[in-house]
Amino acid sequence: MAAALVENGFRVLVVDLDPQGNASTGLGIDIESRSFTTYDLVLGDVDLHDVIQTTDIEGLWISPATVDLSSADIEMVSSEKRSFLLHDALRQPAIDGYLFDFILIDCPPSLSLLTVNAMVAADSVLVPLQSEFFALEGLSQLMLSVREVRQTANPNLRIEGVVLTMYDQRNNLSRQVELDARENLGELVFQTVIPRNVRVSEAPSFALPVLQYDSNSKGSLAYRALATEVAAKRGK
Repeated sequence: MAAALVENGFRVLVVDLDPQGNASTGLGIDIESRSFTTYDLVLGDVDLHDVIQTTDIEGLWISPATVDLSSADIEMVSSEKRSFLLHDALRQPAIDGYLFDFILIDCPPSLSLLTVNAMVAADSVLVPLQSEFFALEGLSQLMLSVREVRQTANPNLRIEGVVLTMYDQRNNLSRQVELDARENLGELVFQTVIPRNVRVSEAPSFALPVLQYDSNSKGSLAYRALATEVAAKRGK
């Protein structure tokens, strides 16, 4: 997604907020080069310039993550501003110099305090919905969390949209999940769906976004279409 936005001429920062660090690895950031990470940005007294790294893709930067983030939830609890730590970190004056068009926060899979920090810091939530049986149940829980954050900490938070992922049009279940999602959520569901595609799965093992790994794959074409939809929705 980030790489596709960059192809459209946007300047993008990815904030890796997942202790697994998959976004960092997928953008070619070696573990050894992650001297300062999102952990330091959120919980340490570290300047934004020291955390943000360039990637091999011009116009794309990242705040990388390591397994250190796995303890962040526990450490955040003692802070009076525990839900606003990322919000405040991303509003350092230094960030204005980068002229970012988009800041994408890659969240952990669980609804943890890290995820709450992401929602407090963000202006919208882009929800990936796997085309699987229990997906809509998980989506309902996420919607409740968004509503709670909106009521208590970030009144401007909204749902950017829901994107169906790992979609297989030959599979009855995928088609049923899409039908249910579009019936219940209407225009919140992006027209673009991200297909189940082996090239998307392979790309991270080569430390590349799928657009660089196989530019003409179905996965790459889908992410380009999604980026175009997102940009158009924001009037960019």
